[in-house]
Amino acid sequence: MALEVGDFAPSFEAMDQFEEMHDLEDYEGKWIVLYFYPEDDTSGCIKEACSFRDNIGKVQDKAVLLGVSGDTVESHKKFSEKHNLNFPIMADPHHEIIDAYGADGLAYPKRTTFLISPEGMIEKVYSGVDPETHVEDVIVDLAVLAESTESL
Repeated sequence: MALEVGDFAPSFEAMDQFEEMHDLEDYEGKWIVLYFYPEDDTSGCIKEACSFRDNIGKVQDKAVLLGVSGDTVESHKKFSEKHNLNFPIMADPHHEIIDAYGADGLAYPKRTTFLISPEGMIEKVYSGVDPETHVEDVIVDLAVLAESTESL
C-alpha cells in the first residue's frame, strides 16, 4: 500500500553502512528526506546518490538525509566508500521499511522519496524520479515546506 501526503510516516529501525542504528523517533522535530533506491552501485543509483552527496549542504541545511535499499550493510559500506557518500544509507534486506513505505517493486525497491515533516507526517511523495535531477526538486520543495512551517 503506497503512502500519501498526510499519512503518518511508518516507524523504522535499521543499520547504516557505518553500523549505526537509525530510528524514525531519533529525528522527531526534524525534516527528513527518506529516499529509496533499487540497488547499490548501479548506474541510476550512483547518479542519484552522488547527486545527493554533491548537494548535501543544501539538503542538510533543512533536513536529515537517509537512503534505503534492500542491500546489506556490507554492500552499502563498499558503495559508500567507492563514491565517498557522506550520508547514512540504511540496509533493509528483508524489505521491512521498503514494504511499510510502499516502495516495493518487482525485484528491487522503486526509486521513491518521501519528505517527512518534523511531526512525522508525509508531506511530499516522489515516485519514478529521474536520478540525475531529483535532488534539485527535493531542495526546492524542502525549502518551501520548511519555510512554511517555520513561519507558523
